[in-house]
Parts: sequence; structure tokens; C-alpha cells
Amino acid sequence: MRTAIFDLDGTLADTSEDLIAAANACFDAPVLDPVADRRLAFRGGKTMLRAGLERLGMPDEDEVERRYPRLLDFYTDNLDRHTRLYDGVEPALDALAAAGWRLGVCTNKPHDLAEELLTRLTIRPRFAAMLGAGALPVRKPDPGHLLETITRSGGQRERAVLIGDTETDRDAARNAAVPCVLVSFGPE
Repeated sequence: MRTAIFDLDGTLADTSEDLIAAANACFDAPVLDPVADRRLAFRGGKTMLRAGLERLGMPDEDEVERRYPRLLDFYTDNLDRHTRLYDGVEPALDALAAAGWRLGVCTNKPHDLAEELLTRLTIRPRFAAMLGAGALPVRKPDPGHLLETITRSGGQRERAVLIGDTETDRDAARNAAVPCVLVSFGPE
């Protein structure tokens, strides 16, 4: 059976505004711009914190680690305030399912947050498997994260594809010897 594994942030949904708001809550000021820094949002919470601290003249990895739990708490409470599925996502998922494809999600978003977001966006039941950060001891671009998502979706590596939006997705697919499609409709 053919299997399509999707990334979440920047591929299925535009989560950037909520992610940037969570980072800015850690600075008590709008250090990151929701428009100019959209791409930065999809590189992870700690990357956003590093960028913000550098802008404040405080580049310090210990400070990133100290502020990260606050980012997660704020994001958990405001998970889908502005987040929306990209246009065409639901029809594309419907078309793939109708054609007999198995669907899954492989994301570096913390597992519980990804589960909750997909549920709130009402698309979680469409996916046979969803593995976020923390569900395994590895995460993208480690091939184990993608390969386990394929397996739990009921698929096989030889008949799977990863659909994502970043170099991390591309590298995960390459490392797993799986074809990759990178979407171009997300932030520029």
C-alpha cells in the first residue's frame, strides 16, 4: 500500500503566528515579527528563542533552556488561536485516501501538542499514525523517526513518500531512502 507521510508545521498548517506569539511571550515584548520571522517559526521553539535573545543582545544557551518551558506553556494554552490548515489540504487528503493511500504525520513538534493540534483542526482521524518529538528517542532528520511513522501507518519504505517544507524534511527523507516532496506554499 502506498503511504504519504506529512510534516505538520508549514506543510499541513500555518502555525507560525501562534509559535511566534509563544516565543514573544518569553521576551515580554514583540521581539520576533509574525510576518518577517514566519520562516523562523518552523525551525523550532529553541531556534526562535535563540534569535530573539540575539536581537536583545543576550545570546546565551542556558537562557534558551531556561525560557523554553515558558514557551511550551504559552503555546499549549494558545495552540490554535491563529493556526489554520493551508488551502487545499483537506481535498488533497481526501483524494489520497480515496486513491487508497495510507496517511501519517511525522513532526518535530512535541508529540502531545501535535496530537492536540491535529484534533482541534479536526483532521487527526485521517492519519493512521502520528509521531511527534518525544514519541521516539530520535526525531527528524534521523531516519528512524520517518521509518517508524511509515511502519505505524501500515506502510513500507519502498512505497512511501514524505511531504514537508524544510531541509529537515528533505534530509529525513534522504536519510531514510524515501522520496520527498517539498511544498512551496508556506512562508517565504
